[in-house]
Amino acid sequence: MIISKKVEFSASHICRSPQLSDEENLRVYGLAANPNSHGHNYIVEVAIEGDPDPITGMILDLKHLKDILEDRILKVYDHRLLNVEVDSFADKVPTVENMAIDMWNRIEAHIDATGRARLFSVRVHETNELFVEYRGKA
Repeated sequence: MIISKKVEFSASHICRSPQLSDEENLRVYGLAANPNSHGHNYIVEVAIEGDPDPITGMILDLKHLKDILEDRILKVYDHRLLNVEVDSFADKVPTVENMAIDMWNRIEAHIDATGRARLFSVRVHETNELFVEYRGKA
């Protein structure tokens, strides 16, 4: 069984690789390579897989999940210039792909102490038309 929780935040980023020239960055990232940054209203969906506890009927305590997402995603990402304010992107381009991996790494170990639930996926919507879903390393 899978249960999902959704959170939303706003952030800005610059999609530029220091290993590429200005022309190459523009070709690869288009307008997202603007050195002055640009922003999005992101939607993140976190899916948890497991079997419901026979006593509580829940896969995990949803208040616990809400707290994890608040502490490990929203406090880190919301209203931030990701390249500058999120350590994970000091040497990595904050693409939606890299954001999904970073979020997975921030929350996976905190999902369930009982062993009943596990992180199934992290889906990050950058726009209405673009999202990435990460399911951990295969």
